[in-house]
Amino acid sequence: MTDFVFIDSGIGGIPYMTTLIKRAPEANCVYIADAANFPYGEKSHEEVVECVTALVQRIYDKLEPAVIVVACNTMSVNALDVLRAKFPNVKFIGTVPAIKLAASVSKKRRIGLLATHATCENPYNIELKNKFASDCTLINRPDPELISFIEHNAFTASREQCLKAVRPAVDFFKEKDCDVIILGCTHFLNFTDIFEEACGPDLKVVDSVDGVVRHALEVHVGGVAGGEPPAGRGSEQRSASEGESSPYIYPNLYTTGFSDESEKKQYDTLCARFGLKFEGLF
Repeated sequence: MTDFVFIDSGIGGIPYMTTLIKRAPEANCVYIADAANFPYGEKSHEEVVECVTALVQRIYDKLEPAVIVVACNTMSVNALDVLRAKFPNVKFIGTVPAIKLAASVSKKRRIGLLATHATCENPYNIELKNKFASDCTLINRPDPELISFIEHNAFTASREQCLKAVRPAVDFFKEKDCDVIILGCTHFLNFTDIFEEACGPDLKVVDSVDGVVRHALEVHVGGVAGGEPPAGRGSEQRSASEGESSPYIYPNLYTTGFSDESEKKQYDTLCARFGLKFEGLF
């Protein structure tokens, strides 16, 4: 059985997994990027549900997951209810825009949501806004071009190129007089420090990483923190980022496809940076 499987349309869920591993290094984790179906944010509700359900069925059959972290806002707001009904033996943790957190820190009561078209247009966000930020103005910005840039260039582009890529979104929310930006697509979390630098002190950046990881650890049956390492993954294990070799580098990362060789390079760089073992196609 696999403790945690993280799924996303690409690299978006990586920050959730790396954060969880820091808090529970003995957890057995697998990451699956459904790159063959990228981008999810431009699909219809029915297409999202169909793609995610098919992916989770393969995961269920091959990996016996205890917990699946749906590390994609678009997948979560469109398909979580279907997944929980179809796979009752699996615990699903969704990721949704951090509207509640944004409302708790906004002084101007003007909040920006940066996300995919599918997330911005989903009625669930209106429910979250009405429940947790009824006195705030919520300003949406779908940004598929930035999401695509991050998916294909996040780990190979220079910092200057990354800052240039996020500035149109940051300038948009500054012009709208927002004082908080919600990173409502998990791809953006790979650029949290880039966004913070571009935003400066007057525009706060919020996301759902801490809450999602805490909840994932809470719902795991029996818990993992403080337990024994998975078989074959002992205290000799080190991540590649620590500069030490080990026969056991985890978690494992799979993808459902590559569009070209440049995308393969992106994943090679990602795996080297975070100490992931690339296992090929899923």
